[in-house]
Amino acid sequence: MQASRVMSCQTDELSRSEKCSRESRDARGAPGVESRRHGDADRQPRGRAADFDSRTRMLLEKPIAPTILRLALPNATVMAVYVLMALLEVYFVSRLGVDALAGVAPVFPLVSLVASIAQGAIGGGIVTTVARALGTGRTSDASEYAWYAVALSIPLGVVTTAAMFALGPSLYGYMGTTGNALAIAVSYSSIIFAGATLIWMFNFLMAVVRGTGNLRVPVIVVCGGALIFVPLSGALIFGAFGCPGLGPSGGAVAMLAYYALGTLAYAAYLWGRFGVLKPSFHVPKLSLAPTLAILRIGGMSAIVSASTNLTLAIVTVYVGMSGIEALAGYAAGSRLEFLLVPLCYGIGGPVGIVISANLGAGQIERAVRTAWVGAFMAFILAELVGLAVAVFPHQWIGIFSQDPSVLKVGAEYLQRVGPFFGFFGLGYVLYCAGQATRRMEASVLAALLRAAIAVLGGFVVVWLKADVTWNFVAVALGMVVFGLFALPPLINRAGYE
Repeated sequence: MQASRVMSCQTDELSRSEKCSRESRDARGAPGVESRRHGDADRQPRGRAADFDSRTRMLLEKPIAPTILRLALPNATVMAVYVLMALLEVYFVSRLGVDALAGVAPVFPLVSLVASIAQGAIGGGIVTTVARALGTGRTSDASEYAWYAVALSIPLGVVTTAAMFALGPSLYGYMGTTGNALAIAVSYSSIIFAGATLIWMFNFLMAVVRGTGNLRVPVIVVCGGALIFVPLSGALIFGAFGCPGLGPSGGAVAMLAYYALGTLAYAAYLWGRFGVLKPSFHVPKLSLAPTLAILRIGGMSAIVSASTNLTLAIVTVYVGMSGIEALAGYAAGSRLEFLLVPLCYGIGGPVGIVISANLGAGQIERAVRTAWVGAFMAFILAELVGLAVAVFPHQWIGIFSQDPSVLKVGAEYLQRVGPFFGFFGLGYVLYCAGQATRRMEASVLAALLRAAIAVLGGFVVVWLKADVTWNFVAVALGMVVFGLFALPPLINRAGYE
């Protein structure tokens, strides 16, 4: 009787899939099959528990909070190293003067935009798709996503390079950069975006590895790369061993070397078959459906990532109208906001992986609980960071400059915006949960509203000829909106059932 019930559950129509899932769990004491309308791949039968590797079983069976923490610790290590690398690069550049710091300031939002789309947006689509495939027991299908990662990174890289070579100089001019600072911006931009394909491929291959629940390999690759990047960046910026330095552009060269070596390391791991995935050595016949499954998530995620960086770029334009010193102060302060993304992804990434695997296995309640636990963790982490820098703003800004005007503007930013960092953390983890559930509408709306608040708020400040720091009130309000407007789907369990 039990066997027949399980058989009927696996062959029932889509409209009755969750009823069958519950019956299967009652009959076997194991998760049922998820057969929801997310694409042909998701309608394949779930594998038996014995077919899962140890990491997938951890995602499906272990206590939620410890599982998130277990994944978050190596993930947070990776993000912390990213933070350290970014800070050291900015520190090295700031030693060259205010012009150098102001010159790289408008390039950072665009580099961050590409990296965030590659890692968290389209890369997030790869992560959740691989995790969901493993949750259904389809290891061979999950393995093919390594090739899809390569296939997607090449055209995206070429388009990025062409777009930035054509539009970069004008964009930096519109963002208030002039004179020597503009020349520095164009030079830095030309070098870093010439290797855009490496940025895409590095993050896509890392996403494939992360989708298996293996976050130790990224720790090894990122930390190993950082040991090369930090001294290389300093040497190329300032010069070493009798060779002249390249100035701010030396940081861009060092970053490309880091991405190149990291890409080779991930490729060696995947095609060396050191993990659960076993991609073929020849290019398989790639089909449209898996590509659309990735891009469907990645496209909407890219809107969130783009609007987040667009918000920072818009505020940069408004602040830049008040002069180079104000722009440098805002660059030093808002740099911490850029770093909030990798910090929050330290939690949000594992949350998305756990949710995806459990949705693939039909464990709906566990997926919902994971989203709530992760959202709470990210809110607390980001809020603690924000309160700390709001109380001690000069300790942060002073890392980059001791210019009184730079210190004043940077401190104003942190004091007005820092207390609301928690809402950014909340919204970001809900965005990662939306990738897993493939319901991104609320996060997209929240991100667009945040950008609109920054645009309208900055316009009002300019129109009223108010102090430039009033722009930061709009930034803080936008963070609150970003967190709260992404919350209703979780409350309503939209995408989980």
